[in-house]
Amino acid sequence: MTSKFFALDPTLQQKLHQVLDLTWARFPTLAQNQIAVTWLAYEPPYTVNTGGALSTDDFWQHQPKGASYRGVERIYPASVIKLFYLVAIHEWMERGMTQTSPELERAIRDMIVDSSNDATGYVMDVLTGTTSGPELPPGPFETWKHQRNLVNRYLQTLKWPELATINANQKTWCDGPYGRERAYLGDGYENRNMLTTEASARLLHSIIGGVAVNAARCQTMMRFMTRDLDPQVLTADPENQVTGFLGAGVPVETQVWSKAGLTSKVRHDAAYIEADGAHPYLLVVFTEGAEHSENEKILPFVSAQILAAMHGIGV
Repeated sequence: MTSKFFALDPTLQQKLHQVLDLTWARFPTLAQNQIAVTWLAYEPPYTVNTGGALSTDDFWQHQPKGASYRGVERIYPASVIKLFYLVAIHEWMERGMTQTSPELERAIRDMIVDSSNDATGYVMDVLTGTTSGPELPPGPFETWKHQRNLVNRYLQTLKWPELATINANQKTWCDGPYGRERAYLGDGYENRNMLTTEASARLLHSIIGGVAVNAARCQTMMRFMTRDLDPQVLTADPENQVTGFLGAGVPVETQVWSKAGLTSKVRHDAAYIEADGAHPYLLVVFTEGAEHSENEKILPFVSAQILAAMHGIGV
C-alpha cells in the first residue's frame, strides 16, 4: 500500500468511526458507502497557516496525524474540483503561461467565493486554450481533447499518489453540457470529473501550508476561501457555502476556509478550521445520494462531532 501524506493515527481513526456511528444513527438512510471522510489534526509546532514559513521540502517532511474512511474512493466532486483549477491557474500565471487580466482575476474570485460555474468555464478556457461549442470532426476533436486534459497532466507532475486516480478535465455546469463538451464526457459520463477525499485533503493541505505554487499565491487562495459565519451574512446570501456544509457545525467565532460542492446527487465540503480550544484541523466530507444532497443537516452534524473530538484531544 502506498504511504499517505499523513500518518494514520489509531486514536483518530477510532474517533472517526465513533463519529460515523453517531452519524448513521442520526441519519439511518445514509448508507455506509454514501459517505467518505478524511480528517487531519494538526499539532504544535503548526506547519499550516504560517504564511509559508516552511520551504516546500521541509513542509512535506512533516506528516500530520489523520484518519480516513473510504478516502480513496472516486466520487464526483461537484464544485470541490474548483480548488484544483484554482491552484492550476495560479501555477500558469506564476510560470508566465498566461497573463493576468481584470477579467481573469474576476473569474478566479467568482469561481471560489461564489462558486460560479460560468466563471469556472472561463478559467478552464484560459487554462487549456479550449472553448465550448458544437461537435468537432474526429481529427480536430482529438486535438481539443488533448488540450483539455492539460490540467490532469500538470497534476500528475506533482507525483502525489493521491492524484493517480482523479480526473480534472471538465467544466462545471448549471443545466449541463452540450456539443463537444457532452461528447467529451462520454456516452456514460465515464470521463466526468472525479476526486477522492484524500486527494482533496492533500491539495487543501498544500494551500493552507503555503506550498501550492508559492506562499504569496496561497495567501490569495486562502483569502477567497474565507467563510463568514455571521448569521446575518448567511441570511443575506442564500447560496453561501456555509449553510448545510461544514461551517454550519462550528461556533460563529470559528475561522473557516473552505470550498463546498453541491448537485442534485452529492453534497461535499473541504474545510480547514481554526476553533477556540482546539488544535487546527482539516476536514473533507463527501456524501452521495439525491436524498442526502438535499439534507442540510448531515455535514453540519459531522462537523460538530469532529470539533467535539478535537476539543477532546485538547490544546
